[in-house]
Amino acid sequence: MTDLRGKVFGLISLGCDKNRVDAEKLLAAISSRGFKITDDINKAQVLIINTCAFLNEARKEAIDTILEYSSYKSENLEKIVVTGCLPQKYISEIFDELVEADVFLGTEDYDRFFEALEKSYEGKRVNFVGLGENKDSTLRLITTPAHYAYLKIADGCNNRCTYCLIPKIRGQYKSFPMETLLKEAEELGDVAELIIVAQDVTRYGIDLYGQKKISEFLQNVTTLVNINSVRLLYCYPDMIDDELIAEIRDNPKIVKYIDIPLQHSEDGVLKLMNRPQGREKYLALIKKLRDNIPGIAIRSTFIAGFPTETVEQFEGLKSFLKEARLDNCGFFAYSREPDTAAYRLKGQISSSVKRARVKTLYQVQKQISAEKLKSNIGKTIKVLCDGIDYDKNCFIGRAYFQAPDIDGKVYFNAYSAVQGEYYDVLIEESDSYDLYGRTEDYDI
Repeated sequence: MTDLRGKVFGLISLGCDKNRVDAEKLLAAISSRGFKITDDINKAQVLIINTCAFLNEARKEAIDTILEYSSYKSENLEKIVVTGCLPQKYISEIFDELVEADVFLGTEDYDRFFEALEKSYEGKRVNFVGLGENKDSTLRLITTPAHYAYLKIADGCNNRCTYCLIPKIRGQYKSFPMETLLKEAEELGDVAELIIVAQDVTRYGIDLYGQKKISEFLQNVTTLVNINSVRLLYCYPDMIDDELIAEIRDNPKIVKYIDIPLQHSEDGVLKLMNRPQGREKYLALIKKLRDNIPGIAIRSTFIAGFPTETVEQFEGLKSFLKEARLDNCGFFAYSREPDTAAYRLKGQISSSVKRARVKTLYQVQKQISAEKLKSNIGKTIKVLCDGIDYDKNCFIGRAYFQAPDIDGKVYFNAYSAVQGEYYDVLIEESDSYDLYGRTEDYDI
């Protein structure tokens, strides 16, 4: 058996925040055994590349990353370990071709990491995909800034959207036990903002407890003294009920922000997507949220160029954005993914048309976002300091309506500011994405 003592480990995690949580647990397992971890590729002897495979672009990024870092094998790097969604779904296609990688582990094989690595040091390329027992751990080595962290409360998905590979990669929806999640959250230490994630957080508990438990979980996690606030991402529209709305409204620790991936507005397109509800129900839900939770920030994502999407349906989506006036939106061109139901649909739309439609949607939302942000000029808002922007020579932070990485920022001047602390910032300028201001005691 190979002695791994003295080896230095590095990790690159690609894809979503849910993938990040998996990577952080693997890093914690490595660290708990006393191994050194580095963020300098020149020092790493074992490099782990945690991959995404949701879209073709993500698969290309993963493969390009593996090929790029394989060049370091001529220097200090000894082994490349590929984990996550890419090997989980495509191991039969990539194992023989991607010879630059030494070890492959799927999404539930992290407990076999050291065993697989040891075998690779015996001179063999190793495929351990599907051999793990998914022994989950609450220990994490946080890779985000220290004041915020993600908590993944479930894996997999049951929604069966016709464009999506997640059920084929991650399997059926699986809620994690509430007591385990609360222990994990407590072990994170002092967290200014805990971000709750899953492919569908609103479905939490149905498979495990026979009923939705997201509201009960939120009640419990917000009682932890080390958690200052909680933000919700990825709430599916048909699962947002009165109980959840009331919990968001009445619980002072829950950020008044919700991410609802609507994906489209027009009923015909949504039906082909196998998505619930439709335009009028979506507008009614948005109104209900705003009526019940004053000032709530609503974010969503939309797909342009889904098969058969007509010009009229695209114009309908544009008009929906103008009527809904969401706070933040992401737009994506439909990606035709093999092994999905939508792949076989007739009426596929050209790449150039899809790109043009995405660009147009961003322009529509840009104007809406600019108007919303401009309304903050002259107001003093609470901002969580994320650190310093050395290029702009000021502090950088986020208001409640801004989630990390996906929304805009607040750039502000202050005599001093501490990462993870809140500051009252007087907003003086805005653009279509960000706000600019100063603490009120700061003299210009």
